[in-house]
Amino acid sequence: MLPIAAACLLAMAAHAQAEPASRIDIPASDLATALDRLARQSGAQFIYRPDQVRGARTQGVQGDLPADAALDRLLQGTGYVPRRDASGAVLIVKDGIQAQATPRAAAPAPQDPPPAGEPDTTELQAVQVTGSRIPRAQIEGPSPISVITAEQISASGFTNMPEVMRSMTQNNGATQSPQSISNSDFTPGAQQVDLRGLGPNHTLVLVNGRRLADFPLPMDGGVSATDISGIPLGMVDRIEVLTGSASAIYGSDAVSGVVNIILKKQADGLTMNFRYGDTELGGGESYNLTLAGGFSRGGLNAVMGVELNEQKPLWGYQRDRQDSSRDVADFDNYYRPVDYFARSDWYDDWLDPGEATCNAPGNRDSHYVTDNRYGESYCGSDTAVALKTIVHQRRGITAYGSFSYDFGGGTEWFADVQLGYQKMKQLGRLPTWETAQTDAITDYFFNQSTGQLEWWRRRFTPEELGGVQNSFTQTTGKTIGLSTGFRGSFAQDWDYEAALSYSRYKAKVSWPRIVADVANDFFMGPQLGTDDDGYPIYGGDLDRFYTPLTTAQLDSMLAHIVYNPESHNETLSFTVTNASLFDLPGGAAGIAATAEFGNQGYDLNTDPKATGDSFYYWGWKDQDGHGSRKRWALASELRMPVLDSLNLSMAGRYDQYRYSGRTQSKFTYSGGLEWRPIDTLLVRGSYGTAFRAPELHHLYAGQGSVDSGGIDYYRCATEQPDVPFGDCDFSNEGFQLDRSGDMTLEPETSTSWTAGVVWSPMPGLDFTLDWYDIEMRNQTQSLSVNKILQDEYDCRLGIDQDPGSQFCADTIARVVRSGADNHIASVHGGYVNIGMERTSGLDASANYRLETGAGTFRFSANYTRVNSHERKDAPDATLVDMLAINSGYDIPRNKFNARIGWEFNDWDATLYASRLGKIPTDENFWYQDWDEDYLPEVKAYLPATWRYNASVGYRINDHARISLAVNNLTNAMPPRDFSNIDYPFYNFNWYDTMGRTYYLDFTWKFGGKPL
Repeated sequence: MLPIAAACLLAMAAHAQAEPASRIDIPASDLATALDRLARQSGAQFIYRPDQVRGARTQGVQGDLPADAALDRLLQGTGYVPRRDASGAVLIVKDGIQAQATPRAAAPAPQDPPPAGEPDTTELQAVQVTGSRIPRAQIEGPSPISVITAEQISASGFTNMPEVMRSMTQNNGATQSPQSISNSDFTPGAQQVDLRGLGPNHTLVLVNGRRLADFPLPMDGGVSATDISGIPLGMVDRIEVLTGSASAIYGSDAVSGVVNIILKKQADGLTMNFRYGDTELGGGESYNLTLAGGFSRGGLNAVMGVELNEQKPLWGYQRDRQDSSRDVADFDNYYRPVDYFARSDWYDDWLDPGEATCNAPGNRDSHYVTDNRYGESYCGSDTAVALKTIVHQRRGITAYGSFSYDFGGGTEWFADVQLGYQKMKQLGRLPTWETAQTDAITDYFFNQSTGQLEWWRRRFTPEELGGVQNSFTQTTGKTIGLSTGFRGSFAQDWDYEAALSYSRYKAKVSWPRIVADVANDFFMGPQLGTDDDGYPIYGGDLDRFYTPLTTAQLDSMLAHIVYNPESHNETLSFTVTNASLFDLPGGAAGIAATAEFGNQGYDLNTDPKATGDSFYYWGWKDQDGHGSRKRWALASELRMPVLDSLNLSMAGRYDQYRYSGRTQSKFTYSGGLEWRPIDTLLVRGSYGTAFRAPELHHLYAGQGSVDSGGIDYYRCATEQPDVPFGDCDFSNEGFQLDRSGDMTLEPETSTSWTAGVVWSPMPGLDFTLDWYDIEMRNQTQSLSVNKILQDEYDCRLGIDQDPGSQFCADTIARVVRSGADNHIASVHGGYVNIGMERTSGLDASANYRLETGAGTFRFSANYTRVNSHERKDAPDATLVDMLAINSGYDIPRNKFNARIGWEFNDWDATLYASRLGKIPTDENFWYQDWDEDYLPEVKAYLPATWRYNASVGYRINDHARISLAVNNLTNAMPPRDFSNIDYPFYNFNWYDTMGRTYYLDFTWKFGGKPL
């Protein structure tokens, strides 16, 4: 792939010309479409509000013309004129309206999407010119939209898409950290965006306005989400973020918002960019090479690029802050090294093996330890806990192409192609084996050599493994995105677009795992029978248990679970727009209508040995799942300039899903208002409804099991009736929770509204202030295990329930009991639409541009404050304040970032600062009766934290530039949490220990216009 792409790009460089004139061929059409075509053909930047120029038509322009001359001819007779500055960017305004200022060179070129076009092709309808002199009150729309450009991404020191998304103040949900076991087990290497903290499955992510296939493994074993980690940052032109319910435009999933990642559409010559990164403390070295180029010949316009990246791993043992179990803040009470050899009795008291056993010759990686948490002694290690990757090893290549051909007469063909290949390795934990029967009824066995019930665990050392590289989780991902179609005009005032898009994500995931029966036979020998209580009897050879294995012995019981999951998303759409449907006092009203057909599917392609009734692999029994569904939709939007100062917009959409003989339908709608009492002030508001179709995995998941536990209310009530449930001997029973898909699930729904102002009091200065409110209903939740066990108890004893009812028959069947003692072996759960979640808050931003003799200064700031965030997991459940102490959630109440930029001649510099508001300590989560007298060092919240990035760049000449970025300028580390007793001893969802990082960036352009 790379040689072919490089050859094409070099050919572009050879043919690149920096001519002042270009071939322009734009037929008579509406002005918005004509401006969009002129931007593509000339490479110029035009900034305008599409809804403001709708209704205006142009006679077109043809010939070999410079961009300025072509634009002047295009605007003749339209009632609009250009406002230019020396940077080359242009603001299109009504004739007679004086622009307060002109835009900066780095302002993004606006697109002209149809107002209610097919959601997979419509770009977000606003242009934010950060730090420019353009009054934002003239270009913003009814819904708040944030935009970050490629220039801002680079200057702020961001090197990948997850970093960019984490910087957005509206992204305040804690998604999977690379250090989490969930990331290692469920969705290896994938990273998501979570607007408003409502879950990544409620944020719609688009690339060039098209839907992407989800990461093919469900997150946390249940919900699907888009993986943003492989999106090529070097090819991004800008990112637009709309927050709030938007299904009336975009369909399913746009509940908390939409992220539209716009890739580069214009390029001339060949641009090469190389970036090298390294951390001051060592580890995590990275390389990135991007080649991009383009050309225009006649009606053909092409942009192609390829990005190669390599990220070396950063290990826990490479950071003093988390290289040992001794790093726990409360060492005196909670120091507990990782165990390599562990045994306990029925009472969970660990059995002391003796110092000689642990320190025997050949037992190099473990030693005799005594912890400070329980005072237990065993064979363990202080450093084993740090054998985990903080940053995963990753190598990849992504190729991108954008093509269009103008046939003349208003008809154009277009196509976008994206191809990606990524290989990732990570280590979340060392391979482990515990005593457990393959039916998982019990972890205990009767040890004939000691005469008692025991539990054993072996964690295998790096020496036994032959190196930790033999225990990596490995993921290979292959992605493809293709969209193509035609757009043009008909019947004088109508425009159309017919498009087909296809996206697929195919992966191969491999986890190292111990084969249960092989390890059981090796360590425990043959089963000798069963005792009177139903527990298996084994000989229990302690010498074999405590003797380190050779690599060959471990290889005989170590296998790899291999999944080959894949997902796809296909859409066929047809959109028509009319920019001048009828006249109103404020101008012409515009309408757009869309018909859409699609198909979505997934297939986990699991390892057959990882599913079924028994545990072939120790501790791993998963759900298979595969299925697809068809969908169609009709949508329309109407924009009405009621007065010169007042715009109204309305949209409606009807979606229908069909799968497995079932049909689900949903109608959503939205409305918006823009009022400009004066040119420098916009008062705006919006209201919308949204939905999310049921998760495919929630519909089609096969039978699967996870470890669970709870109170056995029935045994407590019948065997210890005088003991409170919480003190009963059966108050902490362990069992398997079985789950499978449910075809009866309904869509999740939501409503949201926003209200705010945009004020541009003087040239170069603007402010925005917006309130948001989102409420989700009918959320899909897993059935509560505790509720199932309570209902079983009520049904069996006839407490407020009829034991003969169908409800009781179903409930009792969900709890499977076994053995002479009638203990719970498993509970059958499932999914139901019973949840509710709502959040509200405030977004604010400010931008200022200052021209001085010492250069141009740009200031910007963004702030989000969450006013409330509440949820109910069931109608009769308690309303949980997710911002309160002991809520069990770690949503920050506020996030803030600010950027100061400076440009002077060939130099530029940027200082970026971000602030994460306070989040709960671990103590906050686990101690419901939190008391400052318990541990004076423990606080309810961790303090707010600041991080700073800085960059400086120098233009060597018109075609070469070099820059240096320093991230985490102060080498700040996570705040110490005295109550956090689990590795890495800080909240890895929000913090990391990478420390100060340097990035050297060099850009060289061959041919074409200057950088």
